[in-house]
Amino acid sequence: MAPKGDNVVVSNMKLERMLSMKGGKGETSYANNSQAQALHAKSMLHLLEETLDGVQLNSPEVPFVVVDLGCSCGNNTINIVDVIIKHMIKRYEALGYEPPEFSAFFSDLPSNDFNTLFQILPPLANDGGSMEECLASDNHRSYFAAGVPGSFYRRLFPSNSIDVFYSAFSLHWLSQVPECVVEKRSSAYNKGRVFIHGANESTAKAYKKQFQTDLAGFLRSRSKEMKRGGSMFLVCLGRTSLDPTDQGGAGLLFGTHFQDAWDDLIQEGLISSEKRDNFNIPVYAPSLQDFKEVVEADGSFAINKLEVFKGGSPLVVNQPDDAGEIGRALANSCRSVAGVLVDAHIGDHLSEELFSRVESRATNQAKEVLEQLQFFHIVASLSFA
Repeated sequence: MAPKGDNVVVSNMKLERMLSMKGGKGETSYANNSQAQALHAKSMLHLLEETLDGVQLNSPEVPFVVVDLGCSCGNNTINIVDVIIKHMIKRYEALGYEPPEFSAFFSDLPSNDFNTLFQILPPLANDGGSMEECLASDNHRSYFAAGVPGSFYRRLFPSNSIDVFYSAFSLHWLSQVPECVVEKRSSAYNKGRVFIHGANESTAKAYKKQFQTDLAGFLRSRSKEMKRGGSMFLVCLGRTSLDPTDQGGAGLLFGTHFQDAWDDLIQEGLISSEKRDNFNIPVYAPSLQDFKEVVEADGSFAINKLEVFKGGSPLVVNQPDDAGEIGRALANSCRSVAGVLVDAHIGDHLSEELFSRVESRATNQAKEVLEQLQFFHIVASLSFA
């Protein structure tokens, strides 16, 4: 269980054990606030399929293994795994090969709501039947499934065991908030803010260094685990500005109404300014150059594709003229990805107060929220160099 209470400061050591998207199936859950991610992923399917076309086909006697790193707990991961496996089946069949058996590993941090994920996982088709019967079954899955808890910045799988790694909307989450960012005596101390957006140069450098350290660890681990002939398809929040303190869409999500809501709590005497300053969102939206530098320095992987992709708004609203719906959508979206951290830092009651103010502020500026809140993504297709 994540620690609760008004006086809890979440240490970096605890972050890995507690960070997760909001679980369950409630109004503020990730499962009910990830439609935009689904739309963004769908718009990139042609890029994913290009990556899959470059994956080496093994003997049908050898199981084909797919991994979603940062799977979270909604339908998005299930839909993507289906896309990957169906595409690979078509490739086998086009060459006249019998498709192999498929395995899919759903991986995320230990605090991820795997229970909700497994509850919505379709049943295995025709348990014990042939692969042909399995593939012909509707509303069933044609692969064996397992959950793998752990940080993808370290090893998770045996050597040379994975054919395809997929990771979307996850690699911008850092393994920790840089320690100097919450150290009062440091020039990188992010006083008055809860995110890198608009911070000083030293804070930005600390976040960038943490991102590059984490990504390097990710690549080292995958280089051990991926089969020769395998591929990776990676998507994370990105930015178009060269300035790391301009975090683009992530900055607007966490650096405007969310930031102002923390200031509201201080002005109302509900929390201290020090309490706010001890909280930072462990997210970094890299530039193409940030990402490329790490891949090239590692040297294990060739870059087949690396580009900035415009994903659009993270909000899905049915009535764009309804300011209240837009305000709720922004608050729920923010809460679905950061709510667990906020709950642990200031407790459930103050967390309710905070997100209520996020909703109110976003409602008052609904038109600007819809027009300005746009996400860009770094899209990378990598294979062994």
